[in-house]
Amino acid sequence: MGETTGGMALNTAAPADENGFALPRAMSAEESARYQADGFLLLKNAFDPAAIAAIEAEIERLEKVPEAPGQHWVYGETVEDPEPRRVISRMENLVPFSPVFAGLSTALLGYAGEALGGPAALFKEKVNFKRPGGAGFTPHQDQQAGWWNYAPRFVSIMVCVDPATPESGCVEFAAGHHQRGMFREWEPLTDEDMKDMTFVPVATEPGDVVLIDSFCPHRSETNRSDRQRRLYFATYNRAADGDHLARYYADKHANYPPDVERAASTEYRFKV
Repeated sequence: MGETTGGMALNTAAPADENGFALPRAMSAEESARYQADGFLLLKNAFDPAAIAAIEAEIERLEKVPEAPGQHWVYGETVEDPEPRRVISRMENLVPFSPVFAGLSTALLGYAGEALGGPAALFKEKVNFKRPGGAGFTPHQDQQAGWWNYAPRFVSIMVCVDPATPESGCVEFAAGHHQRGMFREWEPLTDEDMKDMTFVPVATEPGDVVLIDSFCPHRSETNRSDRQRRLYFATYNRAADGDHLARYYADKHANYPPDVERAASTEYRFKV
């Protein structure tokens, strides 16, 4: 079990970063080649149970913070439980308000640099919740969501907090199709786009990590289980392509602000 530093324990099999967090295990040359070929990569047991316990505790702390302007962003959805009720579906912009997530996003920089072929910069990060009955998402490429305005390519690094299975709506990937580039801006994939794609569910356990190229098609199904499924995502671009985090969040806030900061007279629509 890893040592605890700054409220978070990470895998002590690797040296610590400048913030004192032990880094997850290194990628092998074979794993790096597989990522480049497939557009995604599952790394088993990248973080130890103590790290995941610290992440889980921090998520639960942030959930209890009353929603208000000027703090981490919270988005909700309505589920039948059995009566309709609002639940948190996503939290974003966590790093400025959480030393735990600031440390985690830094600890993942090594993976990001390996995937991108050079030093990386944080672009955005979030926790996706999928409660029992929570919705999945349609097949898409992350790059389609306006990301081309900031950098030509990204990698998103997913850290599994709860078991993610086909029943609970784990992420499904179509290997190799990232090499086709972007299909269309701001549009999910069509049946015609996907006629040659095979989406494979990638089940994960707490502590597993998945790297996802921003052109890799992926999707997920509704959570049909009786347990929630929480996943953390940190997205990076090559540092040589600039630091876009502040601009990205300013642009997103203008177009799709957190629930508590929305104007009642405006209709907000999630596109991709």
